Amino acid sequence: MTTLLIMAAGVGMGRFFPAGQKGKNELLQLFCTLLLIYSMGVSLGQRQGFFSELGVLGMQSFLFFLIPVICSIVAVYFLTSRFMGKRTETNRRQKERVKGARQYKSDPMMFLALGALLSGMGCGAVPAIALFLNPLTSRSQWILWILMFSVGISVGMHRGILDKIRESHIKILVIPFGIIAGSLIGGMLCGLLLNYPVNEAVSIAGGLGWYSLAGVSISNLAGARIGSIAFLSNLLREISSFFMIPWISRHLNAYTCIAPAAATSEDTTLPMLMRYTNEETVVFAVLNGIICSTFVPVLLSLCYSF
Repeated sequence: MTTLLIMAAGVGMGRFFPAGQKGKNELLQLFCTLLLIYSMGVSLGQRQGFFSELGVLGMQSFLFFLIPVICSIVAVYFLTSRFMGKRTETNRRQKERVKGARQYKSDPMMFLALGALLSGMGCGAVPAIALFLNPLTSRSQWILWILMFSVGISVGMHRGILDKIRESHIKILVIPFGIIAGSLIGGMLCGLLLNYPVNEAVSIAGGLGWYSLAGVSISNLAGARIGSIAFLSNLLREISSFFMIPWISRHLNAYTCIAPAAATSEDTTLPMLMRYTNEETVVFAVLNGIICSTFVPVLLSLCYSF
């Protein structure tokens, strides 16, 4: 809720923000995004047994990430194409964003993101460096708040977006419905493929990218092994979103860019959505993230209630 309120304050500020400072605001978003990814990498490097988990459970975690994400993308693309139609203005702004990002091969953002993650993991694996960086990792929430305020400014600078969202009414549920349904179907397919009980397989996919909650909750409900797979697969979902969003923005539609991000579309992956889509889709992404995040603990609980 705090994050949402901070973004709303940014939207209010954006209505009075000088247009000439737009570039500096976007640079601030880039800096905060890379700093958050680096901080995530440091935290992962510090996690006891992380690299051994990655080696032992890597392939199963990869499948539990990949298949639900693909099912989510297919579901959201179909549903948004069917029920949300082709919005000329939205598509035009998306193309402008993609063009401004300078094509997939020459855009350094993905390489910067990967470099920040790997360097963070390397630093986190060295105890002395990790201790030195503790003030950064312990205050990553502050960085996120600055980022959300900056994103709010970008949204607020564009008039009429909230009115367009209100016009959508029930259609705002199309994207989270597609993501949740696609993820759960993908989880069931993984269960059949890897011979896991349906409830365990669905619960892993039901993390929707919220790896910290999914890992801890499922460890308590189903044991450390399943919890580790849930942690790694949902972590892969969040990380991979940074690299999937640019490709999806070119080949599908703006709304479908939200699909791989799932619950993370309201915070960590939001800057990539802002960079490769448009302000209207960013608002949908925030609403989707709130809805998906609300459903994660419900889905995990239901999987082990019967």
